[in-house]
Amino acid sequence: MSVDAHTISSELLERFEKGIDLMNPHESTIPARIIGYGEISTIFEILEPSLRGLAFKRLPIFRTEEEIRSYEHLFHEYNRIIEKDIGISVPWCSSVKIDPGYGNQVIYCIQEKLIEGSICNQLLHRFNLDSNILLLQAVLREMKKVHDFNASQRRMELALDAQISNWALRCETLPDRLTEGSIPLVYIDTSTPLMRIDGREQLDTELFLRSAPSFLVWLIKLFFLKGVVTRYYDPHLAVVDLIANLYKEQRDDLVEPFIAESNRFLAAELTHMNIEPITLKEVRSYYREDAFIWRLYLGLRKFDRFLHRNVMKKPYMYILPGKIKR
Repeated sequence: MSVDAHTISSELLERFEKGIDLMNPHESTIPARIIGYGEISTIFEILEPSLRGLAFKRLPIFRTEEEIRSYEHLFHEYNRIIEKDIGISVPWCSSVKIDPGYGNQVIYCIQEKLIEGSICNQLLHRFNLDSNILLLQAVLREMKKVHDFNASQRRMELALDAQISNWALRCETLPDRLTEGSIPLVYIDTSTPLMRIDGREQLDTELFLRSAPSFLVWLIKLFFLKGVVTRYYDPHLAVVDLIANLYKEQRDDLVEPFIAESNRFLAAELTHMNIEPITLKEVRSYYREDAFIWRLYLGLRKFDRFLHRNVMKKPYMYILPGKIKR
């Protein structure tokens, strides 16, 4: 990495924010290059020499200083626990808050950028079946660390969104295949810090509803929000979600082998939890429902952007992904 934790210039990020083109980030005053899309946010690098080697996620969802302080504390505490207490590798990270002068305040979540092609959903297309099974086994072992940690706690639980696109290999050059033994996985989706204390979710998930169209918030809150968050704490559903996302990654040929291997792992490694076996029917049904939710959500966000820009003549605060294959 070329940037030290203490040398990221908030002034530079303020200049970037003031000159950002949210429709075409590459045409911003300081250009940016999109390197990945989540369902809610976009990951990009800022093409400025002093920021080389960093990836940014922009969260323009905060209205008060208290919301910012609470989120930043949770973000850094989650990263600390995941790495130091649970033993899952995460990239170096930091955060910077920016007041753009209009709308919500913004936090930039900043991570060490890993080498091109090392994100595991890209590796799915590079590896053969045997290597992909080894990759799955490595992810399942990391997930087990979280379940073991939760079982050892009286008050605290953590969760991961463990879909394959949220993992990367820490390596200097990309391997053509994997072998038994150490697979240096890194968990990269740490800006959604899922943590419960005494059964109460510490992340204010309603913050993320601010990126949804105002006319949809009540519907998402009523039907989807609780279920989307809760599934990551459930060992069975978390693995179903991991496997179902293979359809989005255009690797449906891996679904049945991943189901078989996951059931073997759950039966052997989490015997005490009596987890129900995963079925192909369940995975297909889960993915159809999940894809429908996120396709509808993105479509309505684009409609909301149109209303802001063309009807209400107001700025729209969010960078939206392009078309996502499902």
